[in-house]
Amino acid sequence: MAAIDVAGFVADLKDHAVDHGFHVHDERHFVETYSLRQAWEVDLHPEEGCGGPIDLHLSLDVDPRALLAFEDALLTLADDQDPPDEFHFPLVLTWSLPPFPQGPDLLTLAIDLAPVGGVELPLEVTATDTFASATDSAERRISIVARHPISLARVAKGEDPLCGLFDKGKQISEFLLQASESWLS
Repeated sequence: MAAIDVAGFVADLKDHAVDHGFHVHDERHFVETYSLRQAWEVDLHPEEGCGGPIDLHLSLDVDPRALLAFEDALLTLADDQDPPDEFHFPLVLTWSLPPFPQGPDLLTLAIDLAPVGGVELPLEVTATDTFASATDSAERRISIVARHPISLARVAKGEDPLCGLFDKGKQISEFLLQASESWLS
């Protein structure tokens, strides 16, 4: 029996996202046949932003070596001992914004977003300029990325490592929705 039901965790992740005001649109599961590494991806957006410019992409990377090492650590514990909090799966949250006629200044956006994400969820703000042809002006797409480790020990003990994460994710999404109104005009 596996120590952690990863598919069940992803199902809980989607339910939790809905409970925090997100719409789930798509889910993908990839398995690398050679290493058995898995990637779970979930596409969602805030309820208020249905049809709007903000998309949130969650990606959970499941390394089978980390899962097996965690299971081995559990086997050495007595029944009354807590599992070690040394094993984590990375969860990456990526907010994507379409090109805007009046895009934001990246430094200002990063400074404005820093207190929203806080120390609990540091954010990376990036932009990509693309040119359809040499004579066209650049089209800038902005992405905001946050990385959050999911503790296998907390998941195995039945604790909820997602509530605070989705609260922060909702705040960031709402901030981007409000700010995007000025970028669209």
